[in-house]
Amino acid sequence: MKVLLINGSPNEHGCTYTALSEVANTLQGHNITTEILHIGKKAIPGCIACMKCMETGHCFHNDKVQEIQGRLEEFDAIILGSPVYYSAPSGQLIAFLNRLFFATEGRMAGKLGAAVVSCRRGGASATFEQLNQYFTISNMPIVSSQYWNSVHGFTPDDVKKDKEGLQTMRVLGENMAWLLKCIESGRKNGISLPKYEPRIMTHFIQ
Repeated sequence: MKVLLINGSPNEHGCTYTALSEVANTLQGHNITTEILHIGKKAIPGCIACMKCMETGHCFHNDKVQEIQGRLEEFDAIILGSPVYYSAPSGQLIAFLNRLFFATEGRMAGKLGAAVVSCRRGGASATFEQLNQYFTISNMPIVSSQYWNSVHGFTPDDVKKDKEGLQTMRVLGENMAWLLKCIESGRKNGISLPKYEPRIMTHFIQ
């Protein structure tokens, strides 16, 4: 079992990383492999709706998005982490996720998903809700915790003092480990992924 944690902060070892690390440490305590991917500080191109990914299964840009699209089968769960930018995730992360999910939405089905948010003071709930939309449109069960998955602080040291926030991260890790083990046990006993109907896509004209 392996979990990908995506750090959508420009700061590789900042507050978002501190929160994700708390989740990762808990997962590792259950012998679950983790990988924290920092998307970096370089500009990430957004989706230009060229639709080439519908033919190839990956975005035409040769960057970290394309790399993860090619490795999706490695991961049983994906955790999205972001700082709060005006009550929303970071722009780099949104560009990353729009391209990642658009090309591989069908391959996301059955993977567990969770969002983690870091903020100084406010905007966490709105950011948390936006990140969860990627899971709910992709047949991905969302893993919850004892509270909405957010930590507060201006620096990593501040976050380390947020006892409730860090406990929320650990509980998230416990819940995800439990569900991953349940899914693995189900597979061993012949329980497979749901059988989905062919996708129907309409608009408000027809």
